[in-house]
Amino acid sequence: MADRNGGGGDNPQGKAGQGYLFEERATKTDAAPKPADQDTIDTPGIASGIPQRLPTQKSDAEPGLSTADGQTTENLNAGHRQRLRQRFLKTGPEGLPDYELLELALFNAIPRRDTQDLAKRLIARFGSFAEVIAASDERLREVKGIGDAAIVEFRLLHAAALRLAKSRIAARPALTSWSEVIDYLRIAQGFETREQFRILFLDKRNVLIADEVQGRGTVDHTPVYVREVVKRALELSASAIILVHNHPSGDPTPSKADVDMTRMIVEAAKPLGVSVHDHIIIGRHGHSSLKGLRLM
Repeated sequence: MADRNGGGGDNPQGKAGQGYLFEERATKTDAAPKPADQDTIDTPGIASGIPQRLPTQKSDAEPGLSTADGQTTENLNAGHRQRLRQRFLKTGPEGLPDYELLELALFNAIPRRDTQDLAKRLIARFGSFAEVIAASDERLREVKGIGDAAIVEFRLLHAAALRLAKSRIAARPALTSWSEVIDYLRIAQGFETREQFRILFLDKRNVLIADEVQGRGTVDHTPVYVREVVKRALELSASAIILVHNHPSGDPTPSKADVDMTRMIVEAAKPLGVSVHDHIIIGRHGHSSLKGLRLM
C-alpha cells in the first residue's frame, strides 16, 4: 500500500485515527431463395442461358458444414468434446493443461462452436486458468468470442473455488491451518487489479468470526483507518485479527508505509485486548508475512 496519506480522528494513542493510502444489394430473381447459411456465386445457365446461383464452400470451422470425409464440423466438435471429457474423467485436472480446462468450462457457454482457439487466446492474454476465472468482466469482454454466458461460467468457477477454500478455514484455528488461510487469501484477492484491505477477525481460540474487506483503493494504494480497524474488532468481540492486503503489481514485498501502518494498529489494539497476529501481503505468485519478516 504505497503512497499513503492520512486522515482520521481522535483516539487514545493520539494518532490511531490516521488514514493510510495503502457492421449488397440483392438482385430480385425467380430463383429459389438461397439457404441462409451459404454464400453463392453467379455461373452461366447450362440450358436456358439464365444465370444460375451455386453455393460456395465455407470455412470448415463453421458449424453444420461437411468436411472432405463427409463429417460435419458439429460432429467433429462433439467428438472432440467427448474425448476431452473422458480424458478429464480418467486423469483428473492434473492431466490437462490450463487451456483444456478452460475448454471444458466453455462447453456449456458455447455449445456448438469449437472453443479450443478461444481457450488458448484467453491463456495467452491472462497467463493461467486461475487468472482467467478471476479476471474482471470488463477485461474478459475485451477478448473476441467472450460474452455473458462465458463470463457466468467463469464467475461460477471462481465462486466455487472461493467457497471451498473458505470452508477449510471457517471452523479451524487459523494459526494451525496457515497454508489453508494463505490459499484462501490468494483466491480471494491474489489476482485483483486494485488494492483491497481485508481483516480476518478471530475469537479467543483463533477461530474465524468474520472476514471483511474494509477498503478498496487503486492500483497502488488503499485507505486504512486505524481507529476503524480497532473499533470493528471490538464490535465483533474479536480477540485477535489478521490484516491482509494485495499488491496488484504482483510483488508482495512490504513497503515502509505498510510497516508503519501495521505498527500503529498493533499499538492501538493492544491496550484494548486485541492482538494483531500478522499482516499478510498477497501477490500473484506469492505472499509476504510481516511477522515472518520480523517487521512487527
